[in-house]
Amino acid sequence: MDTTPVKRVTIIAAQSLQETLISEIRSLGANGYTYVVVQGAGTSGVRPNEWSGPNGRLEVITTAEVADRILEHVAARYFDHYPLIAYVDEVHVMRPEKYGVV
Repeated sequence: MDTTPVKRVTIIAAQSLQETLISEIRSLGANGYTYVVVQGAGTSGVRPNEWSGPNGRLEVITTAEVADRILEHVAARYFDHYPLIAYVDEVHVMRPEKYGVV
């Protein structure tokens, strides 16, 4: 099976940021995304709760360059103000052209 390595950026944040984050990652070069509502606990406590609402997990499969732009943007704009996490890992995909890889 022939696959191509690309990057997967994962952002976990309050669901209230969904529309804004999706718009921003699209403007930074992402071809698409996956978004799901999630539950969990971490340094900010157990989520969701009645005050803050649920969290969402936003995943983008993209090139290394776009992944870097997304992570830099998220770090600069959100880390100081929101209980948000972001990380990147390498995944291997079929049909790399769907993810901006030529």
